[in-house]
Amino acid sequence: MSKVDLHIHSTASDGKFSPEEIVGKAVELRLEIIALADHDSIDGIVPALEAARKFPRLRIIPAVEVSTDVPSGEVHVLGYFIDYTSRKLAETLVRFRNSRERRAQGMVAKLADLGVHIDWQRVQEIAGDGSIARPHIAQAMLEKGYISSIREAFDKYIARDGPAYVEREKMTPVEAVELIVQTKGLPVMAHPFTVTEPEALILELKAAGLVGIEAYYNGYTTDEISRLVSLAERHKLITTGGSDYHGLAEIGTMMGSVDVPMRSAERLIALAEQRALRVS
Repeated sequence: MSKVDLHIHSTASDGKFSPEEIVGKAVELRLEIIALADHDSIDGIVPALEAARKFPRLRIIPAVEVSTDVPSGEVHVLGYFIDYTSRKLAETLVRFRNSRERRAQGMVAKLADLGVHIDWQRVQEIAGDGSIARPHIAQAMLEKGYISSIREAFDKYIARDGPAYVEREKMTPVEAVELIVQTKGLPVMAHPFTVTEPEALILELKAAGLVGIEAYYNGYTTDEISRLVSLAERHKLITTGGSDYHGLAEIGTMMGSVDVPMRSAERLIALAEQRALRVS
């Protein structure tokens, strides 16, 4: 079990557990450094930091995962040590969350056309106070018996090329990196193998301010991790990692189960301190 997990989601986006529950689970697992990085949302950061005050051995890194678009698919950019009080960041993320809701409504309508009838109100209830996302739609489909697993919902209906998929407003990867830099954060490319050949994009993003890539990630093979570590070393980037924990059995894996070196977190923290960023 790793002591570090730099990629965790809560109910502030599409995770199953509240920020406070995430903190409690991290303490139970004896994690020492975690990052709450909700999709296009910073709403869970303050509750997580407040909950963690009772546990001085646990460090919470404030973070966000920004969804972006490229012609061949999606690229996500993690922003660590962001200024979560930034009005510009909050307004931008609210706009994206509203776009997520419109996208989700469109998916529910497309599913109905395919004979899959789920209730929009139920999707909202599953999402709770968090940003509505595809896992919430999948959960509603599962409850109605249209699918046998969350993964099946993606594979058959709501993945990017699925018959019920709907696009939403997004920024480019470069714009996401620039936004994170402008809000005093450290941009890191999440799970780089969502792009077939990531090196060219990584170089483009480095020019915009990228400081690292997520090399240690759920499902990555030893060879893939080695490739990413070599890529980071070649371009003088930090390697980070995490479980992409959502609390759902079929999305991501158990918190702390990805072997992320403590050195990765230490380098990230050192860079934040060097740049005099907000470190708590």
